[in-house]
Amino acid sequence: MKICGQNIRKIRRSKDLTQEYMAFEMGISQKAYSDIENSKVKINLDILTKVSKILDIKPSEICSISDQCAGSSREYENKHRNLLEYMKKNGIEVPDELL
Repeated sequence: MKICGQNIRKIRRSKDLTQEYMAFEMGISQKAYSDIENSKVKINLDILTKVSKILDIKPSEICSISDQCAGSSREYENKHRNLLEYMKKNGIEVPDELL
């Protein structure tokens, strides 16, 4: 999980964004955001989604879904993949935004 926080910091800095900006966009304090980058809090799917949206990247660019982040991220991707397989198998049209 420590790698996720480090990746967030690295990507944020590469985009020339401040912790204050990230915190404001997430609706949290700068201290709370700092705790995310310093791996003092578990990075769950909600945090991962918010951060990746602000940074305009995929969650997987922040954190390897397979091993580094909280299990919920991996579980989410597995459920998504299983849903797509089910829909295709049963002849249900899959909306483009799910692909």
